[in-house]
Amino acid sequence: MKKTDHIGVAVKSIENALPFYTEMLALTLIKQETVESQGVKVAFLDAGNIKIELLEPVNDQSPIARFIEKKGEGIHHVAFGVENIDKRMDELTSKGLSFTAEKSKPGAGGAQVAFLHPKQAHGVLYELCDHSYNGGDDHE
Repeated sequence: MKKTDHIGVAVKSIENALPFYTEMLALTLIKQETVESQGVKVAFLDAGNIKIELLEPVNDQSPIARFIEKKGEGIHHVAFGVENIDKRMDELTSKGLSFTAEKSKPGAGGAQVAFLHPKQAHGVLYELCDHSYNGGDDHE
């Protein structure tokens, strides 16, 4: 793992949540986008040495919609920046860990992402994100 890249926070509405982060906490909004492959709208905020990723479901079938329905708004995942995500997934799989999907998928900011199964990580959903797929964009 290179670094902790970001913390994902599930919210019902980015529009309603943003003022807390930008006005109250004075964090800077980096960018917003929709990630169809994950069923979410995202907003990245600069929190100094880490980013906060707000995640809003785009439909009722989105994993984020199910998360919010089950647990409410709050911390969804912790993301680690990695290089060569496919090799890293193979290494972790060889150690007996499993992922929520067999292959990495496109994520926000052009990163390639994969999620470790939380049942094997003491209830925490960890994301691996590889920015080398898009020339090193460091915003997801």
